[in-house]
Amino acid sequence: MATIFAIDDDEKILAFIKTALLREGHQVETFTSTKAVTAEKAKFADLILLDVMMPEEDGFEYCQRMRNLVDCPILFVTAKTEESALIHGLGIGGDDYIRKPFSVSELRARVSAHLRRESRGHTHVLRIGNFSLDLAGKKLFHDSVEISLTKSEYLICAHLLEAAGQVFSKAQLYEAVFGYAGSSDDSVIVEHIKNIRAKLKDYQEDPIETVWGIGYRWRK
Repeated sequence: MATIFAIDDDEKILAFIKTALLREGHQVETFTSTKAVTAEKAKFADLILLDVMMPEEDGFEYCQRMRNLVDCPILFVTAKTEESALIHGLGIGGDDYIRKPFSVSELRARVSAHLRRESRGHTHVLRIGNFSLDLAGKKLFHDSVEISLTKSEYLICAHLLEAAGQVFSKAQLYEAVFGYAGSSDDSVIVEHIKNIRAKLKDYQEDPIETVWGIGYRWRK
């Protein structure tokens, strides 16, 4: 059982989310404004479902303000489909997004996938080239310098590094990292890869190779 916070100014959507996730055994708290979910309160959440378009403070602003203060997955619930908006949301620390309208089964599957990944345990360090992957601490290092990654970015890097040289499709990466394949999976992976590459360029590295028509691999 997990504690899930849902923040949306539409009370019908909040009721839908709460009913769906209560039946999965989760504890669900709903809020119509981000102002009710302070940093201190948010620390009790295992996962946050966050609407993007809200009148007082939108979901992107809230995520950016809170991301360094809370450690749980943040999933945007949004009707936005513009690529620039989705890139922005993932770039500021969002882990995934669920497009409105969505079904009960998709909501449950995505929530379960992100909660499962939080419980994964690893106990060793993997080194390839100048990179070191601390699987226990869930951190990626270039030489001895930690690279600042979101949880989703880290998990993508970890999956590629652990099978360096192997090509994964976007759908395979999403399913391997998050445990669920849905209609928006491909675009989520594409945007996370863009963000990872931008961060690795700061270290003069470009280890993630695009295999056109297939997917991605980490160069050995």
